[in-house]
Amino acid sequence: MHDQFSHSDPATWIDASSDADHVSSIFTFLREQGTFNFPSLSNGLFPAAAGVGEDFDATGYRNVWIRDNVQIAYAHFRVGQIDVAVNCVRAIATFLSKHHYRFENIIEHPVDASDPMCRPHVRFNGEELTEISEKWSHSQNDALGYFLWIYGVLVGHGHISVDETDWNLVALIVNYFAAIEYWRDEDSGHWEETRKISASSIGVVKESLNQWLNVLTRYLPVGISKLKTAKRPLSIRRLQRFHDQGEAALQEILPAECIQPEPTKARRYDAALLFLCYPLSTLPHALRDQVVEEVASQLQGDIGIRRYNGDSYWCANYKAHLPASQRSTDFSDDLSSRDRLLEPGTEAQWCIFDPTLSCFFGMRYAKDLLRGRGPNHSAMDHQIKHLQRSLAQLTVSSHPLGAYRCPESYYLEHGVWVPNDLTPLLWTQANLMQALWWLEKNLRSAPR
Repeated sequence: MHDQFSHSDPATWIDASSDADHVSSIFTFLREQGTFNFPSLSNGLFPAAAGVGEDFDATGYRNVWIRDNVQIAYAHFRVGQIDVAVNCVRAIATFLSKHHYRFENIIEHPVDASDPMCRPHVRFNGEELTEISEKWSHSQNDALGYFLWIYGVLVGHGHISVDETDWNLVALIVNYFAAIEYWRDEDSGHWEETRKISASSIGVVKESLNQWLNVLTRYLPVGISKLKTAKRPLSIRRLQRFHDQGEAALQEILPAECIQPEPTKARRYDAALLFLCYPLSTLPHALRDQVVEEVASQLQGDIGIRRYNGDSYWCANYKAHLPASQRSTDFSDDLSSRDRLLEPGTEAQWCIFDPTLSCFFGMRYAKDLLRGRGPNHSAMDHQIKHLQRSLAQLTVSSHPLGAYRCPESYYLEHGVWVPNDLTPLLWTQANLMQALWWLEKNLRSAPR
């Protein structure tokens, strides 16, 4: 039945003539091949990747990252697997509540935020819900913002009831963001590197606050009364003020990622800004278009998309330069030693971005139909193009883990682009799953 897929290049599986049933068949085929296997812990959390071997164990990717788990949970929410999303988010909430003193200490003593190990930990032992003693760049406001955002999404859609919502945790996180002044706080952001004031981090936090403003508006007066009885009360007026601080900061920085003058911090283009376009909708329409266009023109490669120009993570011959134990270590204090390994133009090309862009254009197409604007053919063309690129990034049969696996990125090894060792990356799987879902949905609803 699926010979048409197993004996052909995945990049050719979809074109402008594909219909919804054909896309559904692709999804079924990939599911049968294990592409969408999400190994989870008993509490519903996910490791970052599902590789094998001693080298993989040394990477630490069996641990839980809050950011990755939220992206995976949202993907399952989007495709209708609500229980998976809810269980994952509840487990993260349990971990953060268990270590609530991290928030409280910094609210009382904001200066402690200068030490990343004093901040709430965003990478932890998922089995035991315990912190990891290894030094790590835990100053990642985007990770905590993503959690607050998806928590609000699930509450807003009624998948977590208002009564069971941990309002104390919500108030605690918001007050924490206020204490560190997230709108001008230097954090390590999505890529866990040099601390700087990043639009991508500010945007995630701002959108999480907006999500809870929507929740409170919907559930007045219950929500506000719950916030007032939290250990650290929070008013809707203060929540709005903190949101507006982020909005003002973004207006100064965007469309850049960072405008600080230091050469190690300033960055005009960064693919992390895509996440403010999808799964979030933080940016106004024109700015979303600009960010998407600039990522395509400045960061897109033949295979995938660079995180940013000058990125030395998994640069050419990375495994020859660094032992397994040092490849994914904490470089946030000093990137210079790793950056010296980079040959210009050999940045790794990542696989999480093309399916994100396919989802973004898919969402745009769906919204235009819903608003009665008719089919947006340009959006559909871009949706298909980036899904074609996403499918082309799947591993081939000669890969140690087999065919149809989703890599973190491709890097140059002795002049050949190959998947890096962090394969399969569950975040990539989640994005590809959503991209197929969006295309099938749009093809079923498109005017005939």
